[in-house]
Amino acid sequence: MKGKNTTTLTKILTIDPSHPEIDKILEAAKIISDGGTVAFPTETVYGLGANALDEKAIEKIFTAKGRPQDNPLIIHISDVTQLQELVEDIPQHAYILMEKFWPGPLTLIFKRTNKVPDRITGGLSTVAIRMPAHNIALELIRHSQLPIAAPSANTSGKPSPTNSSHVMNDLSGKVDMIIDGGNTGVGLESTVLDISGDVPTILRPGGITIEDLLDVLPKVEYDKAIEMSNENIIPKSPGQKYKHYSPDANMIIVKGNVEEIVKKIMKLCKEYEAQGMNVGIMATKQTFDKYENDNILVVGDRSFPETIASNLFNVLRRFDEKKVDIIIAEAVEEKGIGIAIMNRMKKAAGGKMI
Repeated sequence: MKGKNTTTLTKILTIDPSHPEIDKILEAAKIISDGGTVAFPTETVYGLGANALDEKAIEKIFTAKGRPQDNPLIIHISDVTQLQELVEDIPQHAYILMEKFWPGPLTLIFKRTNKVPDRITGGLSTVAIRMPAHNIALELIRHSQLPIAAPSANTSGKPSPTNSSHVMNDLSGKVDMIIDGGNTGVGLESTVLDISGDVPTILRPGGITIEDLLDVLPKVEYDKAIEMSNENIIPKSPGQKYKHYSPDANMIIVKGNVEEIVKKIMKLCKEYEAQGMNVGIMATKQTFDKYENDNILVVGDRSFPETIASNLFNVLRRFDEKKVDIIIAEAVEEKGIGIAIMNRMKKAAGGKMI
């Protein structure tokens, strides 16, 4: 498949996530070691990978995604020993976190070594690193024998990809290979925790919650930039500065108790439809039958917010397919993983909330 502005031929390779076929992994690993780009599944979302120590390979990630130049990348490793060439020093509490949460959806920010290219870090003195909990991702890193830089495998600013078809829609013709490894599990990008300063600080909420972290650390804080939309901040983590996760349609979030949310959404829906707009409603299992609308999508179950996290980006992309003019979304309770869900929803809506 050829993109409009490139001659890249994208190979699609299906790999069994339970038992990855080593011959296929080796084919993908060779692309990485030769300086190419491979989109692959992790437990969070699909990532677009390249050799983290190769400036030219890293540049291909930015080009394929249309990613802003100052937005840092996360390096993925398969073994803690790989930190030696990437990290200046490892604080004692980092070992506790790695023992508890790696492999898993936790990214740690360390002081970097000079071996880490500036293109990875946006010129910062720190580097973001994680170990994914996914067989395909781990085998790809191991057989590449390289740390792999990998932001989400989507066009910059669009909803993150949670299956290979999302990646194909955005990046076919722009990358060397896309691995189809089925659906991801968590559905939201990793929690990013800065441990380079005095107090561990969450820069991006994700599947590992602040409660999880406080089980093993005496103190954890949220970074003030999480709630900011200031384009002048210097991002230490992906997802901090720019509008992210955005569907094609405008999006509004309605917050309150569930009954009030339903009433307000029905009122808004009628108003927008009276203006000739095609309205999409992002509902939950508890509320979907209370609406009268042709474009109602159930994002998950309020009693099990992990289901909402897992489905959020897929639902946003399905609204794109339905070509709605506006999406009205129910807010969820901001506790536990609900904090990460609302973080992504607010970014997708550009902060528009009632």
